Amino acid sequence: MMSIEEQVKVFLDEDIGSGDVTALIIPEESQAVATIITRQGMVLCGQAWVSAVFKSLDETVAIEWLVKEGEWVDAGSQLCILSGNTRGLLTGERTALNLLQTLSAVATESRQYARAVAGTTCQILDTRKTLPGLRLAQKYAVKCGGCLNHRVGLYDGILIKENHIVAAGSITAAVSRARLISSVLVEVEVENQHELREAVDARPDRIMLDNFSLEDMRGAVEWVAGRVPLEASGDVTLEGITTIARTGVDFISVGALTKNVSAVDLSMRVSVQKG
Repeated sequence: MMSIEEQVKVFLDEDIGSGDVTALIIPEESQAVATIITRQGMVLCGQAWVSAVFKSLDETVAIEWLVKEGEWVDAGSQLCILSGNTRGLLTGERTALNLLQTLSAVATESRQYARAVAGTTCQILDTRKTLPGLRLAQKYAVKCGGCLNHRVGLYDGILIKENHIVAAGSITAAVSRARLISSVLVEVEVENQHELREAVDARPDRIMLDNFSLEDMRGAVEWVAGRVPLEASGDVTLEGITTIARTGVDFISVGALTKNVSAVDLSMRVSVQKG
């Protein structure tokens, strides 16, 4: 796994390439103060990435965050103040804002989903439907927003889906084999009541109810009676998630937390220091 600093280097290399030729119009010794502002209400997320961007371009840059990570801020709020080399501030602007607007959007979306199930025993999980290169960052943002992480990748959890079941021969065979090869959480996806019954008998750590109707979810919760934690999945929306949570399922996985987010509207304003 790359560190935040290693990630930021890749992102900056993509943007700067052989050099920021526009920044060369600014005197090398020029110093400036910059303020990052949000134009819409949001949950702030991504401070470490923003700081890494500017620190990699100017080790002497001073960064003062005015809002805590994971805190809700209203439209028009100042998020941070940066002081340092003008070229460095201008070169890092787009990369820093791209990261901050994306991660804050994920955290903001996650906060809405978490609030929608408040008062129930259900918890919201993210998925692997993330932007390439930003999975760990987006999953961090999900937690900032108040939701939980599902498995990070294919290595830290076993999720036996339809094609795995076909290839293994049955749910029972798939779970049995999974127990032999790893000690990570084992989850089985089921699509109907027949598969649910076989899955419960196979004793996985969790069962995913894929695209079950509300009526079938309630029936599954009643029949399983807590023997195996149940996770609802499939085309979950913010408008419908409260109703799903009230069926009694333990978890709801939501791809929209990381897949469908619309970047928060941010801007950076620079004031060059005279001297």
